Amino acid sequence: MGPPPIPAAGPAGDVADAGDFGSFVRRAGGAGRLVVQPRMGFDDPRRMRAGLAATKAARAVTVGTVTLDSYTRLGETSALADALAHGRELNGYPITAHAPDVTARMLAGIRDRAFPVQVRHGSAVPQRIFAALIDQRIDATEGGPVSYCLPYGRTPLAESVRNWTEGVRRFAALRERGTEPHLETFGGCLLGQLCPPSLLVAVSVLEALFFHRHGVRDVSVSYAQQTHPGQDREAVAALRRLCAELLPTPTWHVVVYAYMGLYPVTERGAYGLLADAAALAVHTGAERLIVKTVAESRRIPTIDENVAALEAAARSARTAARAAAPPTPRETATADSETYQEAAALVHAVLDLDPDPGAGLVKAFARGYLDVPWCLHPDNRGRTRSYIDGDGRLRWADTGSLPLGRTTARTAPARRIGSADLHADLLHVQRRYDTLGGHDPALGETASPEITRAPNRPSLGNN
Repeated sequence: MGPPPIPAAGPAGDVADAGDFGSFVRRAGGAGRLVVQPRMGFDDPRRMRAGLAATKAARAVTVGTVTLDSYTRLGETSALADALAHGRELNGYPITAHAPDVTARMLAGIRDRAFPVQVRHGSAVPQRIFAALIDQRIDATEGGPVSYCLPYGRTPLAESVRNWTEGVRRFAALRERGTEPHLETFGGCLLGQLCPPSLLVAVSVLEALFFHRHGVRDVSVSYAQQTHPGQDREAVAALRRLCAELLPTPTWHVVVYAYMGLYPVTERGAYGLLADAAALAVHTGAERLIVKTVAESRRIPTIDENVAALEAAARSARTAARAAAPPTPRETATADSETYQEAAALVHAVLDLDPDPGAGLVKAFARGYLDVPWCLHPDNRGRTRSYIDGDGRLRWADTGSLPLGRTTARTAPARRIGSADLHADLLHVQRRYDTLGGHDPALGETASPEITRAPNRPSLGNN
């Protein structure tokens, strides 16, 4: 059976039955269970509905995703109108261009208490997007003033902070209409790769504090799988500890992203990397996982490929939960790990600059207290560098002005990184999983998908 058709007219459905994203994930995820989520978005409401219906029907505990197109993210309304007028395919759902009743009917009968839906975008100017979410009483979205500014454009950071302050405050007002809003920080995914975990953890925590200051009490903190499973486990442990210490709310959860850098090109490599991401989430108690598919290295994935990835990740999570090994002495000591010490130093340095996390973030980047390696945004100092060491861990090659005190990274000598080194590091994960399998057997078996080849059809989704 296909997805239920979009209602032609009339009521779009009772949004009171649309569920609560944050509480659903906390109930369904954690303690060896995992909620899995795709990153899909289609311009046509019928396709978007079909993608949500397929996600809901997958053999896994899932939540839905509506990823927005690039024109909507950048606020390019004229270009968006022109693309729609000429029937050009977009790389996501144009929520601000569709009439509210179109989106309402697209979600009707799909979004409910057992299947909440999150809107994902990528905008440093999100006010119109927030307005559309509020109009639909869609309770979940993601992003952040830093993580959706530095990697994706040239919007001044101070302007992005102002924009996100306005948007988050308006979004928080959904509570007055009986809906608990949920915001996920994208801070754990800065640039996707080659960002040492301590900086990812620090920005994730700081953006979560920013959301809470402006009224959103239900949040999730993100971390993107990097280059070394042990270091990743330390990072998620550090993220959990800092949230427990600093977030003035108990309503938060952790979301892990499958590797955001250059993805393996082979099926074996792609599913091995995804299996390790699922195992990382399970072994660190994360409640939710954002999956990637076998098509990531080549094109935008189809609906069928997204479903195959969701089901493979769910199987890998179950395998990891059954085979979970006791923590190693190194993992037992994560409370004092290098990653925690560095992340805590960065977070507290920013909070010491200003009681308002948004103002603190702007000042921190101006002083180089936060500095993203290889990021070309004008408000990023660009003095830090990173590299992958012989054990596969991400290290600081140059810490610039990062306030790391006497942590291991701060006392390590600066290391010169050339273009050949950078190129090799960018390809490190892809090559490891494609040529050697790369999968860490200690994390559980790789769960091969039952759907290994999608039908030959045009690409429909958004990466």
